[in-house]
Amino acid sequence: MSHLLHLDSSARSASFSRELSARFAEVWRAANPGAGYTYRDVAADPVPPIGQAWTEICDALLQAGITDPAGYASVVKTPEQREAWAVIEPLLAELLAADVVLIGAPMYNFSIPATLKLWIDQVTFPKMSLAGKAFVVAGARGGTYLPGTPREPVDHHERYLRDFFAGHYDVHDVTFLNAELTNALVDPRLSPRDPDRIASREQALLGVEKLASAGREV
Repeated sequence: MSHLLHLDSSARSASFSRELSARFAEVWRAANPGAGYTYRDVAADPVPPIGQAWTEICDALLQAGITDPAGYASVVKTPEQREAWAVIEPLLAELLAADVVLIGAPMYNFSIPATLKLWIDQVTFPKMSLAGKAFVVAGARGGTYLPGTPREPVDHHERYLRDFFAGHYDVHDVTFLNAELTNALVDPRLSPRDPDRIASREQALLGVEKLASAGREV
């Protein structure tokens, strides 16, 4: 049975990334009746930052040559490590159970929200492979960072996530669906671009529905 893990990370309760991720989840679940579904809002319920014990677990995994997540718990020894593992274990279990990982991720300051980075840190370990899973990122950016635009070089949002999924998880099946120019709603300097904002949102929603309706084969 397919399983969808759905994360949101926007600090806004009503945001473009949340709209896109919610629509994807709705359509995907309709296309996969009976499939599993897990939702986690890392903005409303933040994951704590990693600490010394997390680094010790990583070091022990490297020293033991353990790359299978099923063996991670075997290196947890000290009370501090057990406390860290109590945070890691449910987050990692959700990730490992998913066939499709859906992440609502707005761009903040050219990159991803700190709340999302905290989650990534907690569920990432040395030489870890999640090959075979599909990742979908529902993004929103205040300006436009599309190829050929002046701000393309400072896009550390999509580029970071794409490089991270490939480099740490060995996942290359990643789709980004971004709503651009969202600040045209509030920034007078961008207000002439509001038609572009509307078009970008509509295009992103159409992309979400098309991708999600395909079911597991996203």
